[in-house]
Amino acid sequence: MKDIGLNAYRFSIAWTRILPTGKLSGGVNKAGIQYYNNLINELLSQGIQPFATLFHWDVPQALEDEYGGFLSHRIVNDFRDYAEVCYREFGDRVKFWMTLNEPWTFTCGGYVQGTFPPAKTENAGTDPYIVAHNLLLSHATAVDAYNKNYKATQNGQIGITLNYFWMIPYSDSPADIAASQRASDFMFGWFMEPVTTGEYPKCMQDLVGPRLPRFYKEESELLKGSYDFLGLNYYTANYAEDALLSGGGLSPYDNPSYSTDSHCIQTTERNGILIGVPTASEWLYIYPKGMRDILKYIKETYNNPVIYVAENGISDYGNLPMEDALKDEKRKDALSDHLKYLLSAMDGTFLFNSNPCRSGVDVKGFFLWSLLDNFEWDCGYTVRFGINYVDFKDGLKRYPKDSANWFKNFLKRE
Repeated sequence: MKDIGLNAYRFSIAWTRILPTGKLSGGVNKAGIQYYNNLINELLSQGIQPFATLFHWDVPQALEDEYGGFLSHRIVNDFRDYAEVCYREFGDRVKFWMTLNEPWTFTCGGYVQGTFPPAKTENAGTDPYIVAHNLLLSHATAVDAYNKNYKATQNGQIGITLNYFWMIPYSDSPADIAASQRASDFMFGWFMEPVTTGEYPKCMQDLVGPRLPRFYKEESELLKGSYDFLGLNYYTANYAEDALLSGGGLSPYDNPSYSTDSHCIQTTERNGILIGVPTASEWLYIYPKGMRDILKYIKETYNNPVIYVAENGISDYGNLPMEDALKDEKRKDALSDHLKYLLSAMDGTFLFNSNPCRSGVDVKGFFLWSLLDNFEWDCGYTVRFGINYVDFKDGLKRYPKDSANWFKNFLKRE
């Protein structure tokens, strides 16, 4: 990291490394505390600022077994206890906290699509909304604990990290334009609206109805404005087509599911043309312009928050010969293009809905995904996101790809 010229590193803390049973009553794992102390201290000694994420989808198995993990409101207090241990142990040196990473991905992967643990999809019309509700309350409670008990002495900041596929209307029709807004609300607004206003998006309330939990007044107040900054993970874009007027085989009364509640059909091609350059991940098509459009949308819609781009990157195939993987032209181009659109958002040098931007988006930092090839969730080692190649067959030796060298030179520029 130091050789490349990075001045910040974002990492995720594993809940069970700190509390093996998921609960404070089960004891604190001192070896886990030492592990993260070593990492944090080494980062700081090299002039690299640590950004710590508290929850990156790894629910303690003991809590999953005891009460169903995030399906139970009981997890809110256990998450707060875990967060407070982290604040106490690391907050003298960690000044940037992210409570949750991509709660949408955790919720949909685990409770709609079944591609992520715990793969409980039998109640896809209710469980995702319950899980998301408890995730949001866990976030708000952890932020409240930090603000009340630690912020004054530790002088840190705390936020949440959300992912967002930019939603493009499939056509210029009013129905498809409205569908793209619903698609945005059901992905990004589902979490961003509550942490900003204390309520779910209006279209979700209307379309999901009584299946969507409601916040009590005190919960709404706790959620409202519950972040110092927003972490944004941006990778790709989708087309959104209306399925309300056209029917689309969807009905709010037949087997309701999160996947159909928005009454949108999302696709990655239009008239036979892909939305962007394909990658090794079936969901990820390279669409750099979405970086600018999303940032502008967030600024205009959610009161101009401070933003850190917390993830951005592309995948290639894990079985490529090393010499081909190291050349890495597609990743270099994608990184360069995304950074150009990021700069235009920060400068305010663009139009949105035919109106000139009055001022730039308040972006304070950029993290790419990822430093190293890694174990990529449900894809294992079959895809690679790193700017450094990891040889999984030879002692995890690491070799900089051309994108790492490009990024190093980019960071040296005045």
